[in-house]
Amino acid sequence: MAQQKTFGYLPQDRPNPPALVSLGLQHVLTMFPATVLVALLTGFDVAVTLFASGLATFVAILGSRGRIPMYYGSSFSYIAAVYAVVSAEWGGVQLAQAGIVVTGILNILVGLIVRAAGKDILDRILPPIVTGSVAIVIGISLAKTALDMASGMCQGCVVDAAGNPTPSNTWWLVAMVTLVVTILFSVYLRGRGLLGMLPVLLGAVVGYAVALVAGLVDFAPVNEAAWLAAPSFTLPDFANPNLLTAVLAIAPIAIATIPESTAHLYQISLYIDRLADQLKRPKPGVSRLIGLNLVLDGIGDTINGLLGGCAGTNYGENNSLMAITRNYSSAVLAAAGVIAMLLAFVGKLGALVGTLPTAVTGGLAIYLFGVIALQGVALMMAERVNLFDPRQLAIGAAILVVGIGGSVFEGGCSRSPECSCPR
Repeated sequence: MAQQKTFGYLPQDRPNPPALVSLGLQHVLTMFPATVLVALLTGFDVAVTLFASGLATFVAILGSRGRIPMYYGSSFSYIAAVYAVVSAEWGGVQLAQAGIVVTGILNILVGLIVRAAGKDILDRILPPIVTGSVAIVIGISLAKTALDMASGMCQGCVVDAAGNPTPSNTWWLVAMVTLVVTILFSVYLRGRGLLGMLPVLLGAVVGYAVALVAGLVDFAPVNEAAWLAAPSFTLPDFANPNLLTAVLAIAPIAIATIPESTAHLYQISLYIDRLADQLKRPKPGVSRLIGLNLVLDGIGDTINGLLGGCAGTNYGENNSLMAITRNYSSAVLAAAGVIAMLLAFVGKLGALVGTLPTAVTGGLAIYLFGVIALQGVALMMAERVNLFDPRQLAIGAAILVVGIGGSVFEGGCSRSPECSCPR
């Protein structure tokens, strides 16, 4: 039996132009739901956030000279803090932007320290048991978000006469079809050239077609949108007397996103090196660039803050897509950044992408968020974390229970009848 040929792109590889566009579009499709949702939930302009994420990604690819294939989008970690500043009587979007710029500067400083002192200092502070457990928490903590999107229980999904979200069997059907066909594409098209690298895009197309038949697609926003519409860029308000309050509310979240960013880099480096082995090419060793990655994260936040986009980090969803497709080309990520920026200016095109039903993105999210969690497991396995060591167990157990429990239970309380917490 003939051995199947290994197919994939390493960071420095550049696909031909048609493949570059289609693969870049797949990355945009992957990051779009989360990036746009964060903007909607925090009160930021969607078009600006989309443009800023594309620019941050493009700048990061240039800044790393194509060595770090990452997409930089809005982060769920910042939602609560940013929304608190935006919605406060003394706050607003422009004040939150100032806090985001300071967050970016903090990330840049940490990255410069790591670059100067060496990667070992971060490894001691953030060993594989920490970064792997954080990746698991990120993936599992987003499970409810994925299921809410798939069922119609998410904010602004299916609404009844009283204005309350209600589940719909139709939504579940569309989400499950999307999930199943995406998995089938990712498994059975793997190694089959360009098609094998587009399982998420193909799954979304099939899901969209099913949603169209089911009546879940609304084209009214497309008809109402202008062909060209410039994003509403705004400047940060550094003169606001409440600047320090905004900074203290938002900037500390960088401490939480640094392990997230580190975990993402280590995960993607693991998969890239494995592909390099299979292709019999030198290992890029992307994990050695952790300091530069944090600097680029900070530059991305600074760009968002200066333009009016929400704070973010590199995306685990896009890392999952790369692991599924074995496409780690930085040129493709740069193309995705350009597509996102152009999309921000094309009103009708943006509106058309926005017609992608949440049920479809929910089906995709179930798969992608699960892969994020399992990449954390893969990282710990690859780094030979000894889970028989009481110290490793203690660290991992604490991160998993606090991280997952804190995201599932409000205030850590399940609100069950036997719970004695104040209600």
